[in-house]
Formats: sequence, structure tokens, C-alpha cells
Amino acid sequence: MSDTAFVKHSIDLNDADLPVAESCLRNQQPIFEVLQQELSDGDVVLEIGSGTGQHAAYVTQRLPQVRWQPSEMAENMANINAWRTSVQADNFLPPLVLDITQDLWPVKQVDAVFSANVVHFVGWDKVRAMMAGIGRVLKDTGLAIFYGPYNYNGEFTSAGNRQLDQWLKSRDPSSGIKDFEQVVMTARKEKLRLLKDIAMPANNRILVMQKYV
Repeated sequence: MSDTAFVKHSIDLNDADLPVAESCLRNQQPIFEVLQQELSDGDVVLEIGSGTGQHAAYVTQRLPQVRWQPSEMAENMANINAWRTSVQADNFLPPLVLDITQDLWPVKQVDAVFSANVVHFVGWDKVRAMMAGIGRVLKDTGLAIFYGPYNYNGEFTSAGNRQLDQWLKSRDPSSGIKDFEQVVMTARKEKLRLLKDIAMPANNRILVMQKYV
């Protein structure tokens, strides 16, 4: 789900023709800088909606002490495996097939969860299911980190976000940019409390939440 709209580029990385999301090329370094601050050595991180697999490739090469567990719908496994084969990083774990609406997730407890551009791509029913799933698999005091655009006080933060919301709804009327306040409230029902709301480039944010006992 993360950065799902992508084009194919021929990248000279182990002679692989790898799937590339242009948006990921723009945001991977700013996202990494936050992850570098928030994650600890030895953490196992579940990425929800790994999309092309670019975030997994980028982070695992730069944080070798963090074990990165990608996950996606079955149709995107080939994309993630292409990056994993090219990177050849031991901490880039084999991707898991995960539908966020399923009751039983194919992963045991993890230290952290990361998700980029999923919340606005899906409807509220799936957001609630994702939060419930995170609540089940995240260790106590573990972190849930969400990247993407959010509305504040019911208002778009930019004209670009308004246009993005219109495009999202044209493909799926139940999707769209969510209100920050509602996301936080939904997360709290799963014992996830907001720690940080970090401004990111291009009118995006990173929400850092922690599971409390």
C-alpha cells in the first residue's frame, strides 16, 4: 500500500530492474532521519504496506542493527523480494503476506511498527482494523510510527493535500486524508498514545505513538 503508484526504472543495483515509487525517492531520507532517532539497536520493526520495498531497502542498509519485517498484500510480494535480492541485507527479512483486516496477523510481537502512506489510502474500517492489529502485535511500550498527510481541525493543510484527497476518493470513495484528531482517538482505543507529531516535507507528518499498559 505504501507508495503504490510506481514506475519501472532500470537501476544499476545488482543488475536488477527494480520497482520504484517516485514519492519514496523524495521522502525516504527524511523518514529515515526520524526512524534513526526513534528506533533502537536490536529492534524488530514490522512495516505495514511495504509497497515497492524501497523503504525496507533504504533503512536496512543504514540501520544494520534493526531487523526490518516488510509486509504487504500478496500481489506485491515480487516487488519487495526484488529489492531484498538486490540489497542482500541480513536484516531485510522475507516479506509477509498481510491483509490489515484479518484477525490473525502472521507475525509475533514486535518492538515497533512503521507505516507510510497507508492511513489515507484506505477507509476508516481498515484504519480501525490496522490499529487493532498493531495493538495485538506491538510489545508494551513499543512504538507505532505513521507517515503521511493529515487534516487538522477538519481542514486541509495545503492545496496539494486537497487535490490528493480528491484523487483518492475518485478511486475509492471510502479513502481520503484523515483528521489527525480522529486518528489519535482511534489509536487510543488500542492503547496507543501520541508521543510526537513531526512536520515532514511536502505537507506530510510523522506521528509517533507508544503502546501503554
